[in-house]
Amino acid sequence: MRVILLGAPGSGKGTQAALLADKLQVPSISTGEMLRQAVSAATSLGKKVEVIMASGELVDDETMAEVVRDRLRQPDAAHGFILDGYPRTQGQANTLESILADMECNLSAVVHIEVPEAELVTRTLARKRADDQKEVIVQRLEVYRHQTQPLIDHYRSEDLLRVVDGHQTIDKVALEILHALEVTA
Repeated sequence: MRVILLGAPGSGKGTQAALLADKLQVPSISTGEMLRQAVSAATSLGKKVEVIMASGELVDDETMAEVVRDRLRQPDAAHGFILDGYPRTQGQANTLESILADMECNLSAVVHIEVPEAELVTRTLARKRADDQKEVIVQRLEVYRHQTQPLIDHYRSEDLLRVVDGHQTIDKVALEILHALEVTA
């Protein structure tokens, strides 16, 4: 199964991606986590994206495509994956479709985890990451609305979209995702 998890920062995508990946026995691929690791390791990619991430802006599509293409070609992703944090823009969605076409595979579903904005801010501040400051969080949510929200309509038109209520307990959200994907719990 090849699944994208969509949701604003703080919606629980990372937590749910890990749970779903464990259930489906496929890798959870978090582009945000890969970028944070690159920053902490001070790699050339990390240095490039550190300033962008600190401002709350999104990393450019070309850089993200390179990261995702390389990751999806690794052997553990051959039978499926959970993408957390990619695509975030229509351009990235188009690139992902091209990457998957080159690999001769398709997406199974796109799960959108919906959470009220006030709850997103509260959750994100509670993580206490260096880049999780209120001004940056608000900027990220604004960027999300403008750049990622259009993907919901795109994937709905492709009949891939499944919407779940992310303002519940972790276990209830996980069960709702499995139900939306028609996977037995």
